Amino acid sequence: MFNAITHSQIYVLDQDEALDFYVGKLGLEVNTDVDLGPMRWLTVSVPGHPERQVLLERPGPPAMSEETAEQVRELVTKGAMGGWLILTTDDCRGTYETLLGKGVEFTEEPTERPYGIDCGLRDPFGNRIRFTQPRS
Repeated sequence: MFNAITHSQIYVLDQDEALDFYVGKLGLEVNTDVDLGPMRWLTVSVPGHPERQVLLERPGPPAMSEETAEQVRELVTKGAMGGWLILTTDDCRGTYETLLGKGVEFTEEPTERPYGIDCGLRDPFGNRIRFTQPRS
């Protein structure tokens, strides 16, 4: 029936700040950045993998009323609405050190797990991000 998931979405409060974080610090690349009038369609992806994009969406019209958008923004600010991203890397500890050098703040240092090595961080809006070096 289905053959791929092409897009997922997380809420961000400021799309320019999100670009600085996801592209400038994490090293993802802009896939689409289009002004659609009432909203900006901004997606990022892992370099070389445009088939899976993450929409960095600012809560608001046309997807929701301004009243609902304000409630969602409040929840995002509290960290209660944060989405999840889980990325993979060939070198979890090396990636961690590189991102520390760029000022990324972590919630968890690289840790050995049954499935590999992983660690955790949050974006400037409270969305949780993990990256994993899968066990070979």
